[in-house]
Amino acid sequence: MKRPAEASGPGPAAVCRAPTWTPTRDLPPDVTLPCPRAVNARCAQKGVEMASDAEDRAMRWAIALASRSIGATSPNPVVGCVILDAAGQSVGEGFHAYAGGPHAEIRALAEAGVRAKGGTAVVTLEPCNHTGRTGPCTQALIAAGVARVVVAVPDPNPTAAGGAATLRAAGVEVELGVREAEAAAGNRAWLVSTRRAAAGDPRPYVIWKLAATLDGRSAAADGSSQWITSPAARSDVHILRSSCDAIMAGVGTVLADDPQLTVRDPATGVSATRQPLRVVVDSAGRTPADARVRDGAARTWVATTADVGAGPDGRVDLAALCAELFNRGHRRVLLEGGPRLSGAFLAAGLVDEVVAYVAPKLLGAGPTAVLDAGVTSIDDAIGLELTDVTRIGPDLRITAVPISTPKGE
Repeated sequence: MKRPAEASGPGPAAVCRAPTWTPTRDLPPDVTLPCPRAVNARCAQKGVEMASDAEDRAMRWAIALASRSIGATSPNPVVGCVILDAAGQSVGEGFHAYAGGPHAEIRALAEAGVRAKGGTAVVTLEPCNHTGRTGPCTQALIAAGVARVVVAVPDPNPTAAGGAATLRAAGVEVELGVREAEAAAGNRAWLVSTRRAAAGDPRPYVIWKLAATLDGRSAAADGSSQWITSPAARSDVHILRSSCDAIMAGVGTVLADDPQLTVRDPATGVSATRQPLRVVVDSAGRTPADARVRDGAARTWVATTADVGAGPDGRVDLAALCAELFNRGHRRVLLEGGPRLSGAFLAAGLVDEVVAYVAPKLLGAGPTAVLDAGVTSIDDAIGLELTDVTRIGPDLRITAVPISTPKGE
């Protein structure tokens, strides 16, 4: 299949164009493409008609297309779409590049033109069925004369759901669940946060990032911490940052390290065009006026108790903070500490994923990566399931999720 055209459009479309420095991996770590027939085999066991080989290949490509805009679409999901003509040939493709811009189906239909009639739309998320900043994709597919729609993941958003039923009512054949696991992995943050919100718990998907030595130290006894991990690992952190809507740190980290909390090329210092919101959790408003997080390189919110209220400990109410971030449209938040804030998030059950960069070094003394996570005995330990272990230069990147299923999963 040919590569997609560059994203275009007024205003926010700039987030999709190549910035001065573009953080990228071939595919993000949470997008996997295992056995081509795995999902279809499961569907067959359920009595669901299997997708054709052409549709399966198209879905794999649609998932890859969707991954290109991770970090740029919130509060919307990432979506990819491929249009096959009546003979099963690819004639159009697209992905949702930014919130308020054309949806994946609209871009793919525009490229396909009249060749979409009688063909198949292969899309990673159930086509939307409502009018928001753009019109319903269901009606666009019907108007284009598409005969069949193959969907990976049903839409859990009560506002936009119902697309499959609308398409079927118009005589369009719809198949759900093709490569659902792979497509859901690439949209995990949006899916988890959306399902939670539907269950009455609106908050973003929080990824806790830490860097530590093999014995769990985040700094030496004298407080020095630059650098525990390698240049390769630090570059990878900026790729992770680029996939998030907001980067969060506590005021203690700001006072101690004066981080900038932006997305940039560590080798050159050149910044990316799209920058996540910087959030400083600062109960009493102690962030200095000349702190680097206030340098204008990105938007910054210094969240105080006056903004979101105080918890029982008199500090910023973290649950209320997360709810406010969700209400502001943020679905994927990177928590970068420090150790006390990270421990508080863990103790409150507000961490959905852990990404740990572990350096092959031993310090024997010094601050640990986390403090007071609400664990007093081994029986209280927070269990994690490893989902990925990758070597980054001399270091390891370990990705894990809490064993207890997040509410709304």
